[in-house]
Amino acid sequence: MDSGKRKRLMGLILVFFVCLGSISTPFQSFASFPNELRLFTGQEKELRLSMPVHAQATVNPDVVKVNGSAEHSFQVDLNRPISLESASSGETQLQLRLFGKIPLKTVKVNVMPDLKVIPGGQTIGVKIKSDGIMVVGHHLVSVAENKKMSPGEEAKIQVGDLIQEVDGTYINDVTKVADLVKKAGEQKKPLSLKIRRNDTQIRADITPAFDILEKSYRLGLYIRDSAAGVGTLTFYAPDQGVYGALGHVITDMDTQTPISVGDGQIVHSNVTSIAKSQNGEPGEKRAIFINESKILGNIEKNTAFGIFGKMFSAPEHSIEKEAIPVAFAEEVKEGPAHIYTVVSGQKVEKFDIEVVHVSRQEFPATKGMVIKITDPRLLDKTGGIVQGMSGSPIIQNGKMIGAVTHVFVNDPTSGYGCFIEWMLQDAGVVINPNTQQNLKAG
Repeated sequence: MDSGKRKRLMGLILVFFVCLGSISTPFQSFASFPNELRLFTGQEKELRLSMPVHAQATVNPDVVKVNGSAEHSFQVDLNRPISLESASSGETQLQLRLFGKIPLKTVKVNVMPDLKVIPGGQTIGVKIKSDGIMVVGHHLVSVAENKKMSPGEEAKIQVGDLIQEVDGTYINDVTKVADLVKKAGEQKKPLSLKIRRNDTQIRADITPAFDILEKSYRLGLYIRDSAAGVGTLTFYAPDQGVYGALGHVITDMDTQTPISVGDGQIVHSNVTSIAKSQNGEPGEKRAIFINESKILGNIEKNTAFGIFGKMFSAPEHSIEKEAIPVAFAEEVKEGPAHIYTVVSGQKVEKFDIEVVHVSRQEFPATKGMVIKITDPRLLDKTGGIVQGMSGSPIIQNGKMIGAVTHVFVNDPTSGYGCFIEWMLQDAGVVINPNTQQNLKAG
């Protein structure tokens, strides 16, 4: 055999052994061993390396105990599971060294104060008032027999603009606009507007025009100051007194721009009927507000993950009477889970789903997992995910992992869910591994 063939043969043998090693249990265990780990206080976790050797382990036992040891440094058998028990909030490193000298693996461990929430599922009525006057359209004003114009368009005011001040005075009530327009029109003076447009502040002057048909002064703008609808409560955090709901941002129905919150309330709601989802046509929950005088909470924020604010008392009709743990995003697994939601009246029910895909996200995003409705009862009643179901909490292995956010239009049995930790961040229940004080009320 010549040297060239011998080298090729040796190369093939080497590739074979590399491939064989890559599918071996120790190699796979080492590859899946985390570089970073997050735990709540009191939480336990098992790690596996499945290597037939011993190693020296070093860790801060005040933060994490390894295999029940209260020592700073000790021997561990890597062929057996390594048991971690979080003791107190803080940060440490678990270092593993072969023969006490050769670095094998270092795991950064962040332990955060325990956090539990009460899962929602209740259908709620949402009444939100914007932080200003929303411009939702333009219209023409008849200023002469054969002449029409729009002062708003001439002033270059755009659909989606948020008028926050008129002549230096904050305004978020459309009923107060007419008097200001009339006064400025009679005095032949322009109104000075402070406008928020795409997170930037601009100024504009607009001169009211007299409508000869309506016999009144007009701005040539369609405006609105509020919105209302129904959605689903996701969670209530009793220790912080805050809630999260909907799982998606509330947008103005005409401009499709997010509504900037000035004020708002959530109230009880009663589901009266369901329009079932079909391929290409999402269904919806039909509901009515009830007992509007009893306000469940306020609305302080409207973000990509829903609405958030203070809740004044624990919500009624909860399946879980006691708070349950929440899961970090990395704990969410493909497999069976449940959602809590209402399909009739105010009764929250539990339904089977499957988490069919999990995305690994380092930054907040609404499409964290793909879910599929598998419960025959829910499919029979709704056809799948319907409008108004967004925000329904997702529970897996006794922990809240997220909320329903979107439906697939062409397959209403499936949709997206977001991770609960992103909603908790927006609620002001901050999960921050870099500080000792990780949780605070928003």
